[in-house]
Amino acid sequence: MEEEICEVPLHHVKDEIIEKVLKESKTIAVFGLSTSPEKDSHKVAAFLQKKGYRVIPVHPKAGEILGERAYASLRDIPEKIDVVNIFRPPSEVMGIVDEALDIGAKAVWAQEGIVNNAAAEKAMANGMISIMGKCMMKEYVAHFEREK
Repeated sequence: MEEEICEVPLHHVKDEIIEKVLKESKTIAVFGLSTSPEKDSHKVAAFLQKKGYRVIPVHPKAGEILGERAYASLRDIPEKIDVVNIFRPPSEVMGIVDEALDIGAKAVWAQEGIVNNAAAEKAMANGMISIMGKCMMKEYVAHFEREK
């Protein structure tokens, strides 16, 4: 398997934008959500569910994950998606952004270690919020559960 080239996000996302996405979003499609509870994607999705988000798995071979029906693609999901949370290699992010644009998602959020600057540029050029290389669970904790 070819190793992915690690990119550094070219755009710094302000804390206010991260908080806005976390506060205003209700439904999160987790692209690459694993069926294995040991995997980070599963842990993050379970955390988000416990915080009240509707988590919809995108996994082409799974029937159900975390009590929710899994879909093969974003285009197959029959409801409105606020955020597409990405747990796939950087080389796949552009295609995921294309799908997210097709379904009218408000934001794409690529997890830690996942950055595709060209995909981020495309998302932003089309009016979508793009967050790359940050963990949604860690950002939730940092913004809403830290001691004041």
